[in-house]
Amino acid sequence: MADQWFDISTTNHFWVRRRFEVFKTLAGDLIRSSREIAEIGCGHGLVQRQIEEAYDRQVTGFDLNEFALQRNESQRSGVCCYDISQRAPEFGQRFDLILLFDVLEHIDDEDSFLQAAMFHLAPGGHLVINVPAGQWLYSLYDQAAGHKRRYSIGTLRDAAERNRYSVAKWSYWGFPLIPLAVLRKAWLAMRQDKGDTISTGFDSRNDSMNWLLGCVSRLEPTPQKLIGASLMAVLRLPASEIAR
Repeated sequence: MADQWFDISTTNHFWVRRRFEVFKTLAGDLIRSSREIAEIGCGHGLVQRQIEEAYDRQVTGFDLNEFALQRNESQRSGVCCYDISQRAPEFGQRFDLILLFDVLEHIDDEDSFLQAAMFHLAPGGHLVINVPAGQWLYSLYDQAAGHKRRYSIGTLRDAAERNRYSVAKWSYWGFPLIPLAVLRKAWLAMRQDKGDTISTGFDSRNDSMNWLLGCVSRLEPTPQKLIGASLMAVLRLPASEIAR
């Protein structure tokens, strides 16, 4: 993720709040029942902080971006500058729940990454993934953010099943925001100055606009299977599965 994104996104940003609402609906029971939770690609700790405040749970955060880790907003959760491909023995099969929020779209080799994540997941554990949806929405914003692709449930399911995960639950979300995503794509394509693409594409501008977009973003039921600007899925690792 571009460093500029970490300066814009906060736990009050309408999109960050809506993502967590969808997460609670889809996987809130797993937060309560899991013994240990980790987030791969925790960045500056927005999801960690949200879980701490909503569930009084700690979430171990892994990331390679020191700029983001130095700004981590979690209050009680540990963070670690760690490459999951190292497969450190102390983390092997340790976590019942692993979160992968807006990370997989940045990865060239999905299979190697999902296999590395599996090493850290306890048998019978769950991996919750959030990704941008709709390749047709791919824009200069995605390029600036370092996105390699956007997903449908079909492409995400294919990646999961290739790596021996099963999709237990899923939902598109952000349907009311699709018109804004279309306008963003068109506007960024017309602009001459590409230097502030991240702020132009993600900044909600002011408190009033942030509140309004938050209200608009909630004008959909979840889970829903039709269409959305984002996609969240709960992947399950069979109890008999051992990471290669």
